[in-house]
Amino acid sequence: MRRLWENGFVRGLALVAIVSAAIVALSLENALLTAGALMRIAFFLAIAFFVFLLWRERRSDIEAWSDVSRRTFYGAIVLAVVAIGALIGLRPAGADAIAFFAVIACCAWAVWRVWRREHRYS
Repeated sequence: MRRLWENGFVRGLALVAIVSAAIVALSLENALLTAGALMRIAFFLAIAFFVFLLWRERRSDIEAWSDVSRRTFYGAIVLAVVAIGALIGLRPAGADAIAFFAVIACCAWAVWRVWRREHRYS
């Protein structure tokens, strides 16, 4: 038994089972839903903060770009953040989920394309 308990996977699985049993026994499902909603909001804010840090580090480079490139870059970033917020808040399924991934792919392509165009050394 001791050797089985030394396995990290078994120990983690036992911990999840204990926490799950406590939630069910104490009828804490609503508290769990509230905590999950708060975690989704915190995750969205963490993504926005990460994007802000990237922008702050590179803003002098971005300000040297042409107006069209700068607007396209910022527009794609804002659209991606809004799409991720909609994913977290609305939980799309089916065709809506496909649309989300299409929007994210288009935003990533636009950012990559602008970055490549502005960093071409010739």
